[in-house]
Amino acid sequence: MGSFDLNLTRVFVLLYETGSVTATAETLHVTQPTVSYSLGKLRRHFDDELFRRTGRGLTPTAGARRLYEPLQRALAEIDGAATRQTDDFDPRTMSGRFTLALSDLGEVTLLPRLLAAARERAPQVSFTIRPLDVDHAEGQLRRGELDAFVATPVLTSHRTVRIPLFRERYVGMVAADHPRVRGDSVTLTDLTAEHHVTVSGPSGHVAPRALLAAHGLLDRVAVDATRFSMLPYLMEQTDLIAIVPEYVGEVFTASQRVRLVRLPFETEPIEVALYARHESSRSPSQRWLVTFMAEVLGEQVSPAQLPPYGTA
Repeated sequence: MGSFDLNLTRVFVLLYETGSVTATAETLHVTQPTVSYSLGKLRRHFDDELFRRTGRGLTPTAGARRLYEPLQRALAEIDGAATRQTDDFDPRTMSGRFTLALSDLGEVTLLPRLLAAARERAPQVSFTIRPLDVDHAEGQLRRGELDAFVATPVLTSHRTVRIPLFRERYVGMVAADHPRVRGDSVTLTDLTAEHHVTVSGPSGHVAPRALLAAHGLLDRVAVDATRFSMLPYLMEQTDLIAIVPEYVGEVFTASQRVRLVRLPFETEPIEVALYARHESSRSPSQRWLVTFMAEVLGEQVSPAQLPPYGTA
């Protein structure tokens, strides 16, 4: 290793984490041929192909997998020693455009908070919002098509970092003047007697439908839609019931004629998380973005509207 160019460490780690020559070049602000040349030097030095091209980008070899952890750890220590003093992104004076992927729930509930804070702290920063597809979001992040995304499913990948934001439970939502569901809770008998609306799609919220299935209530589903954001408008005009994340429901109750009810069974809390590249793979502006999003969205600001489980 005495003859090893330490500048190649960052190229290797970025190629490993992004699986893309293009994304690596963009992060380092160099050309793709420069990255390809560095990859050639890495291959010669380690006498290993290191990465093979597949339909999903660059796939590391067994040798690359053995090298990644010690090289990534060394790079992180070097970056930590520098304490980011080389980062030249000042959100108060510099412009930047970030591309985020959010579910329709995220657009309705989280995006307003994020933009309000950004307008105050980083007035020249702008955002492009894309619909979240949990099956493809990690690949989009790896290829540099996204700077970050927010999701509830737990996605495990050595190429991304998962940053928990907050936890919440599921509750029922009905029209404010529902003819039969009264009070702040429903029984299993109530749920069995009512018709339901569920949401299926790429956002990753599978628990509501799974809860109905677990209690043999799928045959009571009257509407299976694709977007959560349409729910309050549907609930206002019908006697259907929906299962939604509590914070989302609270946002809906603030502007629509709907209300929340406690379910007759305790549900596993869901954790909303931010996904991004590893810190060593982020540009200075992306480092600011991740810190900013974690700080703003990690605050659980919604008041509890329902009593805890087990209380009257």
